[in-house]
Parts: sequence; structure tokens; C-alpha cells
Amino acid sequence: MRIALVHDWLNQMGGAENVLITLKEIFPEAPVFTSIYDPDAMPSLMREWEIHTSFLNRIPGITKRHQAFLPLYPLAFEQFDFSGFDVVISNKSGFCHGIITPPQTLHICYCLTPTRYLWNTSTYIAREGIGGWAKRVLPPFLSALRVWDRVAADRVDRFVSISTAIQHRVRKFYRRDSVIIYPPVETSRFATDAPPGEYDLIVSRLIPYKRIDLAVKAYTQLQKPLVIIGDGRDREALERIAGPTVRFLGRVSDEELPRWVQGCRAFVFPGEEDFGIAPIEAQAAGRPVIAFAAGGALDTVIEGVTGTFFHEQTPAALAEAVQRLDRMTFDPDRIRRHAVRFDTTAFKTAIREFVEEAFAEHQARFRQGVRHTEEVG
Repeated sequence: MRIALVHDWLNQMGGAENVLITLKEIFPEAPVFTSIYDPDAMPSLMREWEIHTSFLNRIPGITKRHQAFLPLYPLAFEQFDFSGFDVVISNKSGFCHGIITPPQTLHICYCLTPTRYLWNTSTYIAREGIGGWAKRVLPPFLSALRVWDRVAADRVDRFVSISTAIQHRVRKFYRRDSVIIYPPVETSRFATDAPPGEYDLIVSRLIPYKRIDLAVKAYTQLQKPLVIIGDGRDREALERIAGPTVRFLGRVSDEELPRWVQGCRAFVFPGEEDFGIAPIEAQAAGRPVIAFAAGGALDTVIEGVTGTFFHEQTPAALAEAVQRLDRMTFDPDRIRRHAVRFDTTAFKTAIREFVEEAFAEHQARFRQGVRHTEEVG
């Protein structure tokens, strides 16, 4: 099969980019098509890839402020030519599912989420702290893009969702069915051989929707030790409300992170995420997770087996879950066995099998359609 990969933009690293790197490992010969690419902001390994960019990449400064050019992304992705490929896989959280492929080409969309600021605009504006004129202008402007986004979803042949929550959104917003293939997690980085410490742990960007404030308030009230790894625009405000038992480490290296995860008593996950890699990494170290009962955590945490949930995003509800965990016992090896289900090797196997089966079905339908046309003609 001649395969191409499509990605929204390559100007910052995150979960979507980690998925793309793994897809490239599965299909090493596949070229990558994207709207913009900043080599200096991305891992050096990408410089060895065949990367095709759109006309947007020629706009000065776009890689530093790509969201200012939202109206142009649909056009950018529609102009790529995929006539030489059997399968195209779009790795989508923005607009890249809007590519146009020939009838004989299978388009699989690995959906990280339906475009969040189009389909959950009010929540997005609130969580990003958008105010003033932008808050008034954005909703009608995004409404027009929402129409395109919905139509573009009809161009996809097969949808794959990263979690049950995303599967529900794909059905709600795009009126499409999808299968679930969980994103890759490097569980081999973590082990269960270290004894748990006395602190609970958060690893996160410190931004509003992560709801780190809930944990800071709860652990300050409980006077229990909490270590927070990560940085972001909320750090100063969080430090002001934190008591002496809450410790901020900022960013730590990839080499240092497993030691902190393996040494914690429990991992705290107070926000709502589409999937959530960090709780899986904690479980790979045999550590239970205290999670808000929503989003991807409902797929990855088992109540009473690999952690416990709280059902309201309040400090009191989280504090109650922390105290409940104190009375529970967990088997670290059992927790790790659960986490390994989400390992990168499982993702690679599932993607390969799905692509092969979907392509065979697509070929059969296409040949049947051609024969029917010839008979009618």
C-alpha cells in the first residue's frame, strides 16, 4: 500500500505529535502532509522525514501564531493532491480531515477530537480566558468554520476515535460511527519495583482547564503532601493559594520523570481530558489514580482496582476521594497489567490490522462500483 500521513500543524510538541511519530514508525515510507512546519520547534528526527507543507508555510511568522490564520486552513488542506496514494491517514484535532482524496483512495481519520473550539466554543473561550472584542467576534466567525468542518467529515471513509468520549462526540457532531483505538503510551519507561513514597503527584501543564486549583485547595485543606510537576501561566496564582504541603517542581527532564512517578503514593488527575496519557504512565508504575469521572479517564481507570473517581469538580469532592483512597488497598502488579493494554505495541498492532482490513474492504467496494458502472454503461 502507498500510504500518506496528514497532520494539522508541526510547530509545537504535544500528544498529537507523539501519535504522529508512532504512526511514522508503523509506516516509515509514508510522507507527511501538514499546513506548516517549524523544524527548530520539532524533534530532530522529523528533519529526516519527507514533509510537504501548504502555501501557509510561506507566510512570515505563522509558526509562532498559527491560530491567527484559521480561515485559511480549510483551503490549505483541500489543495493537497493524494492521487498517488492507496491510503491516507489524517491525525486530526483541527482541520486536516478536510483533505480531498480520489474515490479509489481510502481516507482514515484518527480523530483526537472534533475541532474543539468549533464544537465547544463557549467552554473553549472560558477555559482560555478569552475576553474583550475577541469574545464577541469569535462565535459568529467560528460558526462559519463549523459548517465547513461538518461537511469535511463526510469526506472521511473511516473514523477511528481515541476514547469513548471522542467516539460520542464524533457521533454527535459528525453523525459518523467510529471504532476506538487508544493512543500509544510508552509504559516500558515505568516499573513497579520502587516502594511508594508519602506524596501524591500531578504531572500537567498549569493552565485553567486542567483544574489543578482543585488539587491545590484540597491538599492544602487536608494538609497532605502533593508534588506538582509542570509549568504554565497558572503557576503563580496556584502558588499563592497553596499551603506548605504543596510543592511545585516546574518542568523535569524525561529521564527524571519516572523516578517521581514511581515514588508517589497516588496520581491525581483533576481535569477532563479526551484521553489522558499521564494516568496511564502512573498506572504503568503500579500507582493508583484519583481522577475526575469524565472523559478519557472513564476508559483508563477502574474504580477500586486501578484507582478511584470523584464526581464533582470541587475541592471537597476531591478531598473526599483522597481520604477514601487512604482506606483502599491496591495491587501494583495488577495496576501495571491494566496499563500495558495501552502500550505503544498494542497501538501499532491495532492500527496495522485496522488499515489492512479497511483497505481490503474499500478496494472490494470500489471494484464492485466500477463493475456496476461498466455493466450499466
